[in-house]
Amino acid sequence: VQLQASGGGSVQAGDSLRLSCVDSERTFSNNAVGWFRRGSGTDREFVAAISWNGGSTLYADSVEGRFTISRDRAKNTVYLQMSSMKLEDTSVYYCAVGRRATPSRRVAEYAYWGQGTQVTVSS
Repeated sequence: VQLQASGGGSVQAGDSLRLSCVDSERTFSNNAVGWFRRGSGTDREFVAAISWNGGSTLYADSVEGRFTISRDRAKNTVYLQMSSMKLEDTSVYYCAVGRRATPSRRVAEYAYWGQGTQVTVSS
């Protein structure tokens, strides 16, 4: 599995940004996909996840109502639309392919990880 996360950048608080995660080998169509971000130290903090068919989503409390995860199966791409961004959203964001078809908040439920994309929110 080759995951490519992109779309990161520098924005101001209140702005929007969309991240993309592409599986160039077209292998994650039957798996859940999640977005995580670097937390304190080397920990990865759950952000959002989506089921294999897009029918089920999960969000961290900190982004609920502001972020939207979606997937385009034809393009083999998962998106994270981030709106009303806050300073605390600043981090490196990673996409990951789940071990199952249903989404999970647990890092251990994800088998393959992309390289990360930096998001910086300033005031």
